[in-house]
Amino acid sequence: MNAFDERFLTRNGLAARQLAVLLLNHEPDTRLPRVRDYAEELGCGNGTVQAALQLLEESGAIRTTARGHLGTFLAHSDRSILWRLSGLGTLLAAMPLPYSRRYEGLATGLRGAFEKAGAPFAITFMRGAGARTAALLEGKVDLVVLSRFAADELIAEHPVELVADLGPATYVGAHGMLLRHGVDLDTPGLRVAVDHASEDLRMLVDRVFAGRRDVELLEASYMQLPDLFARAEVDATVWNLDEVQDRLGFGVDVLPLGDEVTRELSLRNSSAAIIGRTDGTKALTAVRDSLDLPLITSLQREVLEGTRLPSY
Repeated sequence: MNAFDERFLTRNGLAARQLAVLLLNHEPDTRLPRVRDYAEELGCGNGTVQAALQLLEESGAIRTTARGHLGTFLAHSDRSILWRLSGLGTLLAAMPLPYSRRYEGLATGLRGAFEKAGAPFAITFMRGAGARTAALLEGKVDLVVLSRFAADELIAEHPVELVADLGPATYVGAHGMLLRHGVDLDTPGLRVAVDHASEDLRMLVDRVFAGRRDVELLEASYMQLPDLFARAEVDATVWNLDEVQDRLGFGVDVLPLGDEVTRELSLRNSSAAIIGRTDGTKALTAVRDSLDLPLITSLQREVLEGTRLPSY
């Protein structure tokens, strides 16, 4: 820590760190709240706020300009300096394993967007939305990437909230029914593979085979699926087609999903969502206001089209 950073350990410096968090939510050329408004929000005096603003200006984090009766405006901000001084630290996001080009593109887009926002960012990979959410609730990660459908389910049950919805086809290209060639879907005792680590796939299987008490559910992961079909140990499943592309042999037929409800469910599953803990409101607000969501999807599309190499 250099001599300047030590100044941020003083009372004025601690106020400057709090101000840095608030200023992450301001775009340049916007009017800043009054000093006394900041003082009230931070629970300190006007003089402390003025000293904190001066510290931030001297650090190169911001530059302000007074416009008479219009108030004080933020003329310039360096988000990377603001983020460093805010003490929010490096954000760690948990994603699904990068086994598909779509996930590689998503990771590439997230990295690019966080770099543009000036926020330190790292990615870890975990299989299963439940495992990723458990890591979030335990404070091991700051953000989790999952489907919008799974996000809605978890938000209703846990103290987590939506940070961003990236739109259709950003999480999964399509879901489909996989059926072993020659097997009749109405066959009694149909053996159906299901991965309970994936909330999306579990719900889709439940919906597709609702009312079928004769089917036998067999636990399986996507890595086992080609072998299980090849050995005729499973007859059918509903799966993310990104995962099985080019991995299934000729003995498996891919069928579209049936009814409108299932198709709607599948569409919600196709959208990538980012969630965070509700007790991390300051960081989540900063992330929401900082992330360039179109940049994420644009970089992902370039990776899918093969015009950009994955980088994450």
